[in-house]
Amino acid sequence: MTSTNEQISTTLVYPYLNHAVRMYEEKYASRADVDAGMRFGCGYPVGPLAATDAIGLDVVRDALAARFAESGDPLHRPADLLERLVAEGRTGVAAGRGFYTYADGEPVADEETPSADDAPQLRHEITRVGVVGTGTMAAGIVEVFAKAGYDVVFVGRSDDKLAGVVRTITKNQDRAIAKGRGDEATKEAVLGRLTGATSRDALADVDLVVEAIAEDLEVKRELFADLDRICKPGAILATTTSSLPIRECAAATSRPEAVIGMHFFNPATVMKLVEVVTTADTAPEVDETVRALCARTGKVAVSCGDRAGFIVNALLFPYLNDAVKLSEEGTHSLTEIDAAIKEQVALPMGPFELLDVVGNDVSLAIQKELHAEFGEPGLAPAVTLEKVVAEGRLGRKTGAGFHDYA
Repeated sequence: MTSTNEQISTTLVYPYLNHAVRMYEEKYASRADVDAGMRFGCGYPVGPLAATDAIGLDVVRDALAARFAESGDPLHRPADLLERLVAEGRTGVAAGRGFYTYADGEPVADEETPSADDAPQLRHEITRVGVVGTGTMAAGIVEVFAKAGYDVVFVGRSDDKLAGVVRTITKNQDRAIAKGRGDEATKEAVLGRLTGATSRDALADVDLVVEAIAEDLEVKRELFADLDRICKPGAILATTTSSLPIRECAAATSRPEAVIGMHFFNPATVMKLVEVVTTADTAPEVDETVRALCARTGKVAVSCGDRAGFIVNALLFPYLNDAVKLSEEGTHSLTEIDAAIKEQVALPMGPFELLDVVGNDVSLAIQKELHAEFGEPGLAPAVTLEKVVAEGRLGRKTGAGFHDYA
């Protein structure tokens, strides 16, 4: 007999797995990048394609088919690739082949496994990096590059903002020293690589500039037009946007081939993942250089194209939205749903705990973008998500969201 917790996890997790299969089927991202995205971007113990192999593609397919028969939601219809692999007998770990290939239950190299020769190389020389912004994300990116040995020029609106970045990095370095993970010499070296400026003209000689300013398309377009004027020929222009079209930033420049997405995850000093996002115009050597640069800074780069949600948000937020819709049915409490996911899937947080950490306003905005991009009725934001945002219950940052934090 299936337990309540198993029912909850199956209801929420299997559509997420199906979405991941479709993402891979569409060649939007490789199997390795789909799985690495969720492991390193969300802290999941296993990626969705590897998880499907472990459960059994036939098991997942049958459960989704039953769900689709009940809901009629196209998002629940088993992906064509899932059907095809099951028909070929590639049902996962137990069969020795699914999305990956297995021997004695362990994954082994196959035709899709990258070789050492596939490792990206720096096709542009990168010695000096620029960062625009002084917020939490910007300060984290500055520290990531400085710790990796790069001279960093960071630009903010005032000397106070610039000083705040230095204070943040100093505090982080002092904390590392206190934990035995650093020393004063390393701290001084990191701080010695920093140059703050209140004028964007200070970015004239950087090899790559990363913007981490407000998620406002017009503000970003103005910035990219200015960077195009200021930065030397050959400089790479990157955006950390998590939601806006990178092609729109590129269109504001005369060098769309040099514009790329570098979506760091917060906190940038801790989270390993960077989604490297290319537009139709991004030059292959720019893409390869950025992926190689990520590796040199200790990050895991995953590659994808310029569409809403990229890899991680496109897989994560529909699952969170589905959790809200499940709660609206009134059969399970928020606490029960959170507990079931942590128990059954070993995720670090339940969906409502995670929504409150991310911010329900942020979650709603992303879900709206996904709904607009893909047009699936099943991606429409849950009514209760709209309600908590309208009531100002945005999560931990306001002291109340789906849970209370008084």
